[in-house]
Amino acid sequence: MPKPLDLRIVPDPPALFQAAADEFASRAIAGVETGGRFTVALSGGSTPKSFFSLLAQNDRDRLPWNKMFFFWGDERHVPPDHPESNYRMAFESLLSKVPVPAGNVFRIPAEKPDANQAAATYEQTLRDFFQPPAKTFPRFDLILLGMGPDGHTASLFPQTKALQENSRLVVANWVEKFKTDRITLTLPVINHAAAVMFVVSAQDKAAPLKEVLEGTQPPDLYPSKLIHPENGALIWLVDQAAASALSKPRS
Repeated sequence: MPKPLDLRIVPDPPALFQAAADEFASRAIAGVETGGRFTVALSGGSTPKSFFSLLAQNDRDRLPWNKMFFFWGDERHVPPDHPESNYRMAFESLLSKVPVPAGNVFRIPAEKPDANQAAATYEQTLRDFFQPPAKTFPRFDLILLGMGPDGHTASLFPQTKALQENSRLVVANWVEKFKTDRITLTLPVINHAAAVMFVVSAQDKAAPLKEVLEGTQPPDLYPSKLIHPENGALIWLVDQAAASALSKPRS
């Protein structure tokens, strides 16, 4: 059974970035202490960039980087040096500034001309690393997610084909409004994680956040509604602006 979500509302973006960095760091330390390693799928966007920078500044000498393994929840169909690359953002803001071994970083090969081949290659990377039993899914220690103003998360956009996938680990997902493929982890992989953490900021997320947490629209219109780890934690870290439309009492 999915666990109840853990909603944490903080005053402003700086508090949000610090809370996200603190949660990330504590889970990394705990993961290494209990399991010998920490596996995380990173997200793209401006919000994670800010808390990645905090990790690089404040936790460079504290975290067990040599036992931390980095993957991505999704990627644009661009080379790793492209300005829109999620890998490039994480490398510039975090991975290039901390002592993580290069062999611990597993980027999506989104430079491949065929997005479906890039997805298949990354799926094999996950299978080789995690070695999940047949017909099961890898179990990440932590998957980081954001949420777009349309309610999408990772590259699971409203009413797209990837929302129906229940056996693949990684797929190429055509996003009509951008006229491009995105490469993304599938819902079963995300929902198999030990912890999923949304980090959401700004007023333009208030209406979709209200719908995702309180609304009645079909989930395929707001894919973030579909994130419910079967046997893991679901954490929503949001700032006051993003939470401003919520109506139900929150403790």
